[in-house]
Amino acid sequence: MANSPSLESFLGKAIREKRLGHGLTIADVSERAGISRGMLSKIENAQTATSLDTLQRISAALGVSLSMLFRDFGVEGGSAQHVRKGAGMEVVRRGTKSGHTYHLLAYDQGPTKTFEPFLITIDDQSEVFPDFEHPGTEFIYMLEGRMDYRHGEQLYTLLPGDSLTFRGEVPHGPGVLHEVPIRFITVIVYPQRGEAD
Repeated sequence: MANSPSLESFLGKAIREKRLGHGLTIADVSERAGISRGMLSKIENAQTATSLDTLQRISAALGVSLSMLFRDFGVEGGSAQHVRKGAGMEVVRRGTKSGHTYHLLAYDQGPTKTFEPFLITIDDQSEVFPDFEHPGTEFIYMLEGRMDYRHGEQLYTLLPGDSLTFRGEVPHGPGVLHEVPIRFITVIVYPQRGEAD
């Protein structure tokens, strides 16, 4: 495990292999993805981290699914994925600002996204959050700090060790931040095709 590649170097190698396998130049892919050649070169050479949105555009430019780029990352001789402390990919989500980070804790989920686990850290007590809405069910487990979390018209005070489970279609998000830093795990489980509501 000590010699395992970082996520950045793993992704850079995967992107370069897919690009070369399709006979595409850096110019071809950067133009299709709407990013600069220099940025794509830095990503391929693990010289910079990038957002999930940029990776989505690169995968579309390569004609592969986003999960295909992550395939086999952290997998050693089996199908389990091991993400070490601090190694989760930082993700930019709509409405988030500095002082609020999402780290995605699992990557390859096959052709259909079934769930997304995040470690969320909030350092800025004055931050105001938009309402989030998404399909499926969300589970939150508090690790540190204290906040009031809103779901619909209700506010729930969450302390370390508390959990909250709710329907994602109802507007929700952090409300009052009483004690920072706040850290919590959230897992979004998406409905699968053919499942009853």
